[in-house]
Parts: sequence; C-alpha cells; structure tokens
Amino acid sequence: MEAQRQHLIDAVRAAAADGRPLRLRGGGSKDFWGAPLRGEVLDTRSYSGIVSHEPSELFVTARCGTPLAELEAALAAHGQCLPFESPHFGAGATVGGMVAAGLSGPARASVGSVRDYVLGVRMVNGRGEDLTFGGQVMKNVAGYDVSRLLAGSWGTLGLITEVSLKVLPVAPAEATLMCVGLDQATALNLLHRWGGQPLPLNASAWVRDTTASPVADFLFVRLRGAVAAVQSATTRMSADASALGAQVTVMDNAAAGADWRASGEQTLPFFQAPSADQALWRLSVPQTAPVIEVPGLSAAAQYIEWQGAQRWLWAPMDAAPAIHAAAQLVGGAAQCLRSVGPRDGSVFAPMPEALLRIQRALQEQFDPQGVFATGRMGH
Repeated sequence: MEAQRQHLIDAVRAAAADGRPLRLRGGGSKDFWGAPLRGEVLDTRSYSGIVSHEPSELFVTARCGTPLAELEAALAAHGQCLPFESPHFGAGATVGGMVAAGLSGPARASVGSVRDYVLGVRMVNGRGEDLTFGGQVMKNVAGYDVSRLLAGSWGTLGLITEVSLKVLPVAPAEATLMCVGLDQATALNLLHRWGGQPLPLNASAWVRDTTASPVADFLFVRLRGAVAAVQSATTRMSADASALGAQVTVMDNAAAGADWRASGEQTLPFFQAPSADQALWRLSVPQTAPVIEVPGLSAAAQYIEWQGAQRWLWAPMDAAPAIHAAAQLVGGAAQCLRSVGPRDGSVFAPMPEALLRIQRALQEQFDPQGVFATGRMGH
C-alpha cells in the first residue's frame, strides 16, 4: 500500500506546483452535497484496507479508500459498531468520505457525531506534506485537535489517508415504539420531557403520512441499552404516549431496523422530491426549538429527527431567505442538501464574519495554494 499512498502524495504536490484544484473522491456517493464542484478528480479508492482492529481496546484504524460496508462488516463480526450510523448514500461509500463528510444517522443526538469518535488521522495537506495527528486512544490531544477538525471539513483542508476511530459494542437490547396520533407540537414536547429523564432513548423521528387514509401523524422512538432498561422504558414511554391519545405499538426489530436505515439513507417516501422545482432543506436547530413556521410552507410537512434537532422540508430554492431566517430565529441554521436544479451559495446560511475569518485562516494554513478549493462550501 505504500506505493498507493505515495501516488496520492505526489498528486497533491503536483497540483500545488501547477496551481490546479483537486477534487478528492472515494465512492462519490456524496457529490450531491453543497455547491457545485470543480477540480480534477483524485480517486482515493486504491488506498484501502483495515490497518488494525483491537476489539478489546475498542478502536479500529482504516485507510481512506476502505469501503464503509467492509469496515462495518468487520466490526459486526466482533459484536461492535460505529454508533453514529453514518449514511452511505450509495454502495461506494468509503471510510475517508465518511469522516470528511462528518454526517451522522438517526442516533446522532444520543451518541454523538462522527467527530466525537475520531481518535487520530494521517493526512496530506495542500503542500503535499504527510502529517499525523492524534493516536488510538481518547487522551491523546495536546493543543488544537486537528484530528477532529478534519471531520466534516469535506476535503477542504486536506486528504485524510488513514483514520483511527473509537468503536462500541452493539447494544444488548433494542426496541422501537410507533406512536400514532401525536401532532408535531405534542410529539416535540413529549420528546423534550423524555430527554430530561434517565431513559435509553437512542433515536426518534416524527412525520405526517399524507398517503394514509385518514392522514396520520407518526412518532417513532428507538430505545437501546441494557435489557432491563429497555424493557422498563418501553412500558413507561408507552404509557406516557398513550396518555396523550396516541396508539402505541412495539415494532418488530427487523422491520424497524430497515426503517431506521432508510431514514439515515434518505430512502423513505418523504425524501422523494414532490416536484422538480423542490429542493431538500435541512434545518439544524436546538432540540428544544418549537414548531418552526416558514412563510408559505406547512410546518406539518416536515420530517423531524434527533429529538427535534434536525428538521427536513421541501421548498424551492427561491425560498432560501425565508428558510434561513426561520432557522436563525430559533438559534439554528439551514442548508440545502439536494436540488434538481442549479445550486449556488444560497444552499448555506450566511456564515458570521468571525467564523468566516477562522475558516479562511485554517484553509490558509492547511492549503495555501488552494489545491482543495473545490467550491463545495459555496466560496
């Protein structure tokens, strides 16, 4: 694998010398995210493989081009997992792309994000320098935590060649409750109440099913943890929801598991564009934010995850100002994730000047020649 790694380093050095931007790409499963991309593609898939996995020490190290499915299968063989459930968005998803994107699945609000599980990275910066940060244990950081800075940087700071991740045992028990008949406000209030109690609440999702007859509101909650804790919480939370008029059912775990995966992968019916002019907007807000009203759009036509912290809606690109304003009003931010039509800088909320200065300073330190300036972040 040394030759493959050197190939990647040489490609970055050549691009820096020529002033050419490089578009880092593994499986390309997340190319839809952000503003339109530019630059020559640098394929990372040749540099793959699990470098080390110590099940007893709860960490794994893998190369950037390693298929994410391969890593997950290797962990599952030892009863372990990546608890943040990063979405693949396609069969070709890689470990490097997972970390660079920093995207998390249904359990994000309870277990943390990709960034929280990054222990160390090996990377190539915009000068073509081979650098190592962090290690393979949690207490390995002195000064600025560059390893975790790279999670969610979308390849704008450098090429991640290897990453060490903390892993966790698969929970011994799991249950999913389906609560029918709770409107959005009632469901949010119930989730906020449960969030303040010692319950093994792992994931949640609220949606209004307009295809049902009659139209119905659904709240799904997933519990994970010790057997006794899950059993006790199932009884208690079922009673709480029933007291508010909901019809509560404990779902089959296999069926529920497929639905939760579909939620993270955005293959549920909600994530199908209602018309060609509609874009998918993500609102990242405080969990305790109330029902968010956007002028001209129905608050009921939202998909709500992460105990209220992540909310999805469909709207045309020209609704961007109203959507950004609605998110900012409750202390959050919005971005456009998918669009059939052209995308531009309006896919992101305007960044505060102080944060923009920090971001530009970091990019100047890591990538002074602009090798990784592909335009994905809208500038």
